[in-house]
Amino acid sequence: MSQIILDHVTKQYGDVVVLNDFSAEFEDGEFITLLGPSGCGKTTMLRMIAGFEKPTSGTIKIDGVTVSSADTFVPPEKRGLGMVFQSYAVWPHMNVFDNVAYPLKIRKLPKQEIRDKVMRVLEAVHLDQYEKRLPSQLSGGQQQRVALGRALVAEPKVLLLDEPLSNLDAKLREEMRYEIKDIQRRLHINIVYVTHDQSEAMTMSDRVFVIYAGELQQVGSPVEIYRHPRNQFVADFVGKVNFLKGTSQDGKILLDGVSESLDYSGDLTGPVDVAIRPENARLVRGGGQLPCRILSEFFMGDENDCLVQVGERQIHVASDAASYGQFGAEEPVGLEIREFLVFPQSGEEFEQILT
Repeated sequence: MSQIILDHVTKQYGDVVVLNDFSAEFEDGEFITLLGPSGCGKTTMLRMIAGFEKPTSGTIKIDGVTVSSADTFVPPEKRGLGMVFQSYAVWPHMNVFDNVAYPLKIRKLPKQEIRDKVMRVLEAVHLDQYEKRLPSQLSGGQQQRVALGRALVAEPKVLLLDEPLSNLDAKLREEMRYEIKDIQRRLHINIVYVTHDQSEAMTMSDRVFVIYAGELQQVGSPVEIYRHPRNQFVADFVGKVNFLKGTSQDGKILLDGVSESLDYSGDLTGPVDVAIRPENARLVRGGGQLPCRILSEFFMGDENDCLVQVGERQIHVASDAASYGQFGAEEPVGLEIREFLVFPQSGEEFEQILT
């Protein structure tokens, strides 16, 4: 059991509110991601869970035990948590085995018990064949796995990860996403993961907590966050999206500067913003719901990344790869819109429409 309860947690530095009235429950065995742009408060939240920061107000409980409140504070070393930082922070003069064994040696466990635990963890992070190598002899991804193994060897209740993949190249980041998720499943450990990378959040999380300017914007599964964003910030931050302004009236949305309209059966009327994700718009010869003009095409291998002109706006379309170079410069082209989101221009609410 490793449930974490955050009850109305606020963190202020003077007059600056870094995190405002944050409440959540992270259940046993969950992979939780705190997602948001730099400076939104997500790392501060992780550090308060770890005990490196004290909340200004509110309560934090781990396994039903209060670790932070107005009159209680349990230090980091007594919370039973593991943490991996953005930097690898591995000891350069120690080999892989000794790096991972360090927390157990501090506890002065018997040598054979240390060896058994370390080798079990090294096998879990796929480093058992590298136990005698120094960090300088490892790749960036392998060094990050050493840091992960060192955090896991103490058998923490919860593993806290603060942007651990940001120093890796794109291919290694992708590999490590699956490594971390696989370890979490096999060990059935709670993970709270901080990132500003929506791809990491989408591929690994059970639930995503989207944070902006210290405020919790939305909580849900990756699919819920992506397909049903609560506001324009979430829609824009999680995935790619194009926004077109228009007016909703009489079952239609009249887009600014566009002669055609979109059918709309929702309740919003008046000025609206229409959000169209690139993969939900398809280029067609003639017809379609919106006339457009192709400005540029970029062959990406798995798709044709197009920039098109719709009225007075330029939007991106992720067309089928086979469409690359198939449309003439002056050929009439239209967009077939499969799905779009509608927001009032205040951006406070949203409604999703499937067409």
